[in-house]
Amino acid sequence: MKYRSFEFNLRELAGSMGDFGTLFPLAIGYIVVNGLNPAGFLVMMGVANIVTGLVYRLPMPIEPMKVLAVVAIAQGWSPSMIYASGFGMGLVWLVFAATNVVGWIARITPRSVIWGIQVTLGILLAVEALKMLSTGWQLGIIAILIVLALRTSRYAPAPIVLVLLGLMITFLQGDLQQINPPSLSLPPLTGFQVMEVWQTLLLAGFSQIPLTVTNATIATAALIKTYWPDRLVSERKLSLNQGLMNLVLPFFGGMPMCHGAGGLAGQYYFGARTGGTNIIEGLIEISLGLFLAASVAGLFSVFPLPIIGAMMLFVGFELTKFATKVRVKDIVPLGATVVVSLVTHMAFGFVAGLAVYYGIRSAFQHSGRCACHQPAAAIA
Repeated sequence: MKYRSFEFNLRELAGSMGDFGTLFPLAIGYIVVNGLNPAGFLVMMGVANIVTGLVYRLPMPIEPMKVLAVVAIAQGWSPSMIYASGFGMGLVWLVFAATNVVGWIARITPRSVIWGIQVTLGILLAVEALKMLSTGWQLGIIAILIVLALRTSRYAPAPIVLVLLGLMITFLQGDLQQINPPSLSLPPLTGFQVMEVWQTLLLAGFSQIPLTVTNATIATAALIKTYWPDRLVSERKLSLNQGLMNLVLPFFGGMPMCHGAGGLAGQYYFGARTGGTNIIEGLIEISLGLFLAASVAGLFSVFPLPIIGAMMLFVGFELTKFATKVRVKDIVPLGATVVVSLVTHMAFGFVAGLAVYYGIRSAFQHSGRCACHQPAAAIA
């Protein structure tokens, strides 16, 4: 099947909004709690999206590193610590790419464990979506019906209709009055202390590594193989890309960024098929950062949560659908990955899934050898 590299239409625009649900809450936290400059935050994210779209010629989500973001917001890190954490993670992923450690991890990871990570992420997204929907069930049900009715529409794609509906509700409630008139804001030159790189690695960076290996790298590469079998992207290339962008963007106000299977599933579910999606999303983010930096946190915070929840719910379903491909022999490793991930952490779930998979394989190989030797022993 032949794929186009770039399209610019309503479907690609809708796809570009597919992972906004995970961006909004973390963006608000970074800007309001940590004092990150909105212009640098958004413009650098937009630049990363555009460059990534041009390089891969496919939808490729650019997302906040979630463990780092949650810890930074919870502990009230300074902006310089956030920039240092991004630079530290850039070094880690550059080393992983240069040594191809991430490729080795991908080779020893069976499909059942990858599916387990995807299913876990789908469940977590669905749970967060239900929390958002619970803030206004009536609006949430309307949003769900809009997604069901218009997801594949070429003329009124569901995400565009939902964003317009959210803006209209915000306007009718009078919340848009908080938005300041557009004014130009350029990304700042930023920096950090060298000691902060190690400090943030200890606080959260090392905990982020397993999640980025599994979700942002291995699971993302697997999804690309599923959606675009003729346009494969290696785990090593994804690692290199994550390394390079995190080495550069912190010096211009950018946050720690990675890819993500959830974001890719969201983009694809709502229509993204080409690199045009990333370019469209990048232009939106750059425009917001340059002209609405003073108002963007307020705009994100007043946007109706049930609408975001409805979009996230279907992204969660999109990720869990891969469990339907499971063969009988995959059920136990997949189940172990999901259960341990949900009870503890996705990194522990990943290790548990590997242990169960290789434990079962070793047991079968051992029993096979015993069965082969039994007749010989009997004859002797």
